[in-house]
Formats: sequence, structure tokens, C-alpha cells
Amino acid sequence: MARDNGGVLPHLDAGDIDRVRGCLLDAGYTPDGVRSLLGRAAHDALTRGEPEPAARASRDGGELGTLVRLFLLEDTEPEPAVTAALGDLDPLLAGRILRRTPDGIRAALDVRPYGEGPAAEGEPGADWWVVSDIDSPASRQDREHVTGVGGASLTLAAATVRRPVGTLLDLGTGCGVQALHGSRHALRVTATDVLPRALALARLSLGLSGVEADLREGPWFAPVAGERFDQVVSNPPFVPGPPRVDYVYRDSGAAGDSALAALLGELPALLNPGGVAQLLGSWLHVRGEDWPDRVRSWLPDGVDAWVLQREVVDPAMHVGTWQRDAGLVPSSPAARAQAGAWLDWMAAERVEGVGFGFLLLRRTDAEPTVVVEDLPGELGEGLGREMTGWLDRVDWLRAHPRDEDLLGARLLLAPETVLESASSVDPDGGWAALSSTVRRWGGPGWEHPVDGPAAALLAGCRGELPLSELLALLSYAHDLPADALAAATLPAVREFVRHGLLQPVDGWPHPVPARDAAASPAGPVG
Repeated sequence: MARDNGGVLPHLDAGDIDRVRGCLLDAGYTPDGVRSLLGRAAHDALTRGEPEPAARASRDGGELGTLVRLFLLEDTEPEPAVTAALGDLDPLLAGRILRRTPDGIRAALDVRPYGEGPAAEGEPGADWWVVSDIDSPASRQDREHVTGVGGASLTLAAATVRRPVGTLLDLGTGCGVQALHGSRHALRVTATDVLPRALALARLSLGLSGVEADLREGPWFAPVAGERFDQVVSNPPFVPGPPRVDYVYRDSGAAGDSALAALLGELPALLNPGGVAQLLGSWLHVRGEDWPDRVRSWLPDGVDAWVLQREVVDPAMHVGTWQRDAGLVPSSPAARAQAGAWLDWMAAERVEGVGFGFLLLRRTDAEPTVVVEDLPGELGEGLGREMTGWLDRVDWLRAHPRDEDLLGARLLLAPETVLESASSVDPDGGWAALSSTVRRWGGPGWEHPVDGPAAALLAGCRGELPLSELLALLSYAHDLPADALAAATLPAVREFVRHGLLQPVDGWPHPVPARDAAASPAGPVG
């Protein structure tokens, strides 16, 4: 039996896993079942960390109510009630999923309903269960704490490209969230982690969810040396700081963002031709250095790359956020000493801010496209469709490299594009126009300033006439030289296409999916 620092790792035999999964389904312990039992108000309160409304709503919930209080509220439940819900408790007690106390049965692990909606009309969704360490301040201060479904894992799941692939690698799987999602569109899933406890909990998550994956132990690329994959997803330890490991799930042991730099340098070697890698990351804003150039310098040759910075925080905010995430009280003497050492290190390294965002890589034999930019606006349902579209748009632009190629294309203005104008009071009366901007409405709000002719050109892009004819009409209407107008317009048109404001009508490499399969996960509950 595997052991973890002298203690037994959480486990269940295959037969017990199947039996417990049946009990969870019979009780209705699924995302939809729990929401139906609790109602919207109590469920929303539970999501905010307020358990009492859910406790009240679950009182008459039978076996489902017992499981909600046991696993989601961390209450002590009478042993007969837990037995009625889960059957024979001995394997769950021996496997460190439950524990017996003088007052009854308590959960030793967080077992949480999770799921994903249908990938397309008429297809079934998926009901899963994610097993992780209980999220308490004391547990989070354990160096080997295994987190559950949090904001980072949800964000990555919603940003992942979901096209069918043969092989997928979840690098640093933790409790197995990305492997669960990957099983929906990959024929074979491999998941790795350096922490034996994480793999034990991922094995439970996958087993209870009826999902098969090849789980391997080891650091970074060691468990898959010499192999290649069609897709790699990773939520790696990405918290920049001094070279130490306080918490395995977030600290790489390397100084600053050097672990991310090394990961980006080696990751493409794990990809098959055309293979895609997606990960979350953080990078330092160093005084005297341009952050896009800094991140760009980490990328090897032979990859398309899209790096999206979601936010930037100052060093004090960065340190305080991650101390609270670890369950520390920032005003405590221990936390203040840690914060002081962390901030001293950042000052010595000339760190002015810390950026966080998404990275998308694709192995290519063509001339690579590398874009590093800030991501404006709200994400809406996630970035999965946007990243899928970006890959398609890069392919289309690559297939239309010359100006004459672009001039012969028919383009359609995306229906969610809006034109916004700003004006100020004119001293002579009325309003004086200041600027006009086009942007996508909903999801990433890509913005581009436009003048009158550019706005008129966009309005004329209805997918009917080639761009050359639209520019000829525009040249006549505004009395502008056609060649000069084309030279000034085509670079902007390429950016409009790259950001999805203009959609090619001809030569589109892939059909646009009806919806992003991971954009609306059915969980986690609470």
C-alpha cells in the first residue's frame, strides 16, 4: 500500500469505487441534484462560504441531504444515516475518505459534485466528483495540501481548446480537474504530478467519475520523457517569489518566473506537429524591461504563441493575496516575517508588478505568429471559443500573406461588433467628436480606434464584395487615393481579423463550434 510520509494515502479499491459511485448517483449527489435540493438562494450562500442556509435546506433531503452536510458543509452526521447513503463504510474509513468520531462520521476529504454540460446539441453532459483536501485555513497551511476546483482550474478549463485529439497530457494534474475535462475530447489522457498525495486524490476523482487516465509520478517532464502529445494543458506552480517551496501546489522552487520561462522553452518538444499547449502563468514586471519582450524571449522557434495578460498587481497585493490563499492571517507575526522576506526579494530583483494570464502555444513548421497583449473586458463564458478561433484566424491570415490575397477576400463584420464614439462640448455650441472605437461586445472586448473611412469600410463588410471593391467604393466616396487607402487600411484589417471583428467568408479552416464545451461547467457545487 502506498504511503505518504509514513501515513496511508487516500485510496479505494476498484470495486468499492464503482459501488460508491452508484451510491452517489442513487442519492442524486450531482451538481443538478444539489442545486435542486438547496434552491438558488441557499446554493448561492454556500458558494459565498455561508453554510447555514444550505444546512436548513438539506434537513428533509434524505440521503442527498446527508451527503450535502457531510461533504459540502463538513458536518458530523449519524453513522446510520451515512451508512444508508453510502453503504459499507469500512472501505471509506480505511481509505481515509471518512473518519469516525465519538459524535458520528465526518468527511476526511472534500468529495464535490462537478460536471460539464453537453458539448453539442443532443449530446449528454458529464457528472463527475472531484476529491481534494478539505479547504480550511489549517489544511491549506500543509505543504502538501491538494486544492480542489478553484478559480484557476475553472479558468483554465473554460479557456481550453476542445477539438477532438488522440492524446492529451495534464501536466501537474493536482486533483485531476483538467484530466476530467480532457477525457471528453481526447482518446487517451495522461496526467502527471510530483506529489504522491495529489495523484492519490486524482485517482479517486477519476475513478468515482468513471474516467480512465494514465497517472504518473514525477517532476515536470520526467514522467513523459521522449513522448509527444496532441494537446498539453497545465496549471503549473506559477506564483513568482523567492526560490523556495512553501506549498507544492503553487511554488516551483525556482526564483521568480524562471520556472515558467523554462517550461515554455521545453514545452513545444512535447507536442506533435500542430499540437497545442495551454497553461496559466505569472510573470514579473521588472523595472527597465518591457514585459512583452521579456515573455517573448522565453519562446523557442517553431511555435505560434498567444500570451494574454489578464491583470497586473503590485508586489504588496501579490504577496497579500497568496498569503490569504494559504490560510495565513497577514497581520500575524509569521505572515509578516514571510511578507517582509518576500517583498525584500522583489525589491532586490527590481520587481514593479506581477502579471497573470493565459498562454497558448502551437507547434508549427510555418513562420510563427507570436502575439503578446493585454486582455480587456470580462471573459463571459470563457476563452475556449476565442482561443479556438484565434488558431483558425492565424491559419487564415497565414494562407493570405500578400496584400492581393487579402484584397480578394470577402469579409463579414462580426455581429457582436459595436461602434462607440466619444464627444466633448464644443465651445461654439453642440458637440465636438473626440474619437471613435470599434470593439467586440461580450467576451474579450478587443478595441480598435477608427476614423470615418475605416468605420465605413467595416460597415460595408457584409460578406458579399471582396475587400478590393469595398476600398474602391470608399476611395470614390471620400476622394482618397486608392493605393494610399489600401496601404493604410490593410494592416488594420489583419488585426480586425486576428481579433475576430472581421470574419472571413471563404477559406475558413474549421467550422465554428456552436458553443464551448467547457464554458459552462456544471460545477463545482458550492
